[in-house]
Order: sequence, then structure tokens, then C-alpha cells
Amino acid sequence: MLMAGAVLLLAACAASEPKPAAAPVPAPAPLDASYDWHVLLVAPFGSVLKDVPLTLHEVFLFRDEAARAAPTGELECYAVDGARPRFVARSPSPYLLCFKQDRLARIEATVQLPAAEAERIFADACGLWLKKPLATTAECTGSEGGITFAGHFENEPENFAQLTIQLDAVDSADSAPDRAR
Repeated sequence: MLMAGAVLLLAACAASEPKPAAAPVPAPAPLDASYDWHVLLVAPFGSVLKDVPLTLHEVFLFRDEAARAAPTGELECYAVDGARPRFVARSPSPYLLCFKQDRLARIEATVQLPAAEAERIFADACGLWLKKPLATTAECTGSEGGITFAGHFENEPENFAQLTIQLDAVDSADSAPDRAR
């Protein structure tokens, strides 16, 4: 009996330990906070031009009006003098704040991306904006809290792509903080 107990004890010690489960695939690194379009909101939509906490200079835009939600003739756009908020881990150029009847109605930002990574970077950013993962995309539209966003990227010569996002107030008259109702 003593011998049987010793054999069982030796057998238990010699038994191999259970193999640990394969290590789970690590989750992708979280996106930098600058991938969120909210970083571009330096003032609430409907803010009066003089209340924007940045130094601005007026710019004149000439573009195909059919491709935009509001004709550029209705908007007065300003570029920021000095530091701009980082967007998609880059400094946007241009970064424009556009006003309609002296109220902030649109924000537009463009960043340059390496062409080889542009599709993935844009899909990651769009997935964050839409709150669902995307494998690939060339355009991204949605809305949140009275703001519509539309983003797209275009390949440019010299191995670069431009990612542009446009934020618009759904109704700038209703979002003006100091207007009586």
C-alpha cells in the first residue's frame, strides 16, 4: 500500500503541467486623441467671430461650389495665425473656420498623409468617427450632436495624399448660444 502511494506520488510529480493557452492576439494600439474630429472644435458652432479664442486672418476661397454643402459665397472663412489643433497626428494646413452671418458655421481641415498609409489611416479615423471598425474607405460621412462631418482623401503627386474633413453645424441659427428663442 505504501508502495502504491509512492508510485502515485511520483506519477503526479512527473505529469506535465497543463500547457497555457496561446497568448491572445494583442489589441491594436489605441488611436491618438488627435484622430477624433472633436479636437478641431476650438469654439462651439454658432459662436460670434469676435468670441473665437484664436488670432485669425480672412482667406478667399475659390472652389467648385457644386461639391460643397454651402456655396463659398455665403461663408466668410478665416485661417488661424499660430498653432492649430493637431488632427490625425498632424498639423492641418489649411485649417479654416467659416462664418455665416458672423456665426461659426463650418470648420475645414486638411492634412497630408504618406500615400502608402493614407487608406489605412483614413479608415482608422473614419472607424473612430462612426464608432465601428472599417477595413477601407475613401469617404466618410455622419453626424453627431448637431454637427455633420464629411471626410475624404485624395492621392496627390509625389507620394502624398490629402485627408480633408469638413464639419458643419446642422442649423447654425439654432446652435447660436446667445440667441433668444
